[in-house]
Amino acid sequence: MTDLTGKTVLITGASRGIGAAAARVFADAGANVALAARSTEATAALAEEIGAQALALQCDVSRYADVEAAVAATVAQFGGLDIVIGNAGVIEPIGALAEADPEAWARAIQINLTGVFHGMRAAIPVMQERGGGTIITVSSGAAHNPLEGWSAYCASKAGAAMLTACADREARSGGLRIMGLSPGTVATDMQRTIKQSGIGPVAQLDWSDHVPPEWPARTLLWMCSPDADDWIGREVSLRDAGIRKRVGLE
Repeated sequence: MTDLTGKTVLITGASRGIGAAAARVFADAGANVALAARSTEATAALAEEIGAQALALQCDVSRYADVEAAVAATVAQFGGLDIVIGNAGVIEPIGALAEADPEAWARAIQINLTGVFHGMRAAIPVMQERGGGTIITVSSGAAHNPLEGWSAYCASKAGAAMLTACADREARSGGLRIMGLSPGTVATDMQRTIKQSGIGPVAQLDWSDHVPPEWPARTLLWMCSPDADDWIGREVSLRDAGIRKRVGLE
């Protein structure tokens, strides 16, 4: 396992799913973990479970002031910031583009795309001053493939993937490692929402078809190691059997 003793990671969307699993995996690897989410009750319980190396932060990634404050609080608590996992995301609204609620559609863009920008904008200057760091965007196959009923999700994830590539282009020379992770379909609450919608091929999958959230969590940890340097500026896909083998998932 990658040893992150003395390192600090900020995880958005840390209250459940991939974010919560990543918090446990990174803490087990020795890292300090800052848990950022809108749900303070869930993150507080997770921080208590992890112990003194965890900090729960209320944060709506769609608001830059919240994200900036979360970065500042993380640095104040742990003395620095080495890794940011941009994981916060929503799937809704699911439905026909011609019938979509404009406010709900815009809200998805604010969380899934602008939220990723906010994390990068707040963290990159801090990391540049320290001489390096790792930023990973949790992406999706939906970033690259149009899906019925998923216009907001596909568009926002596509934007976040391009934003991640742009950030790498700008910040790699300053010592930053920036890349994306496409985890495939994961057994989280998001999949329950998709299933209930009944729309599109993903909604037809059985629960057993989805990978456990610990898989992307362990992959995120591996991506913070030099072994993943070949993927800087690119997107790691858990659908790739070679990646799963390299991470130790098979």
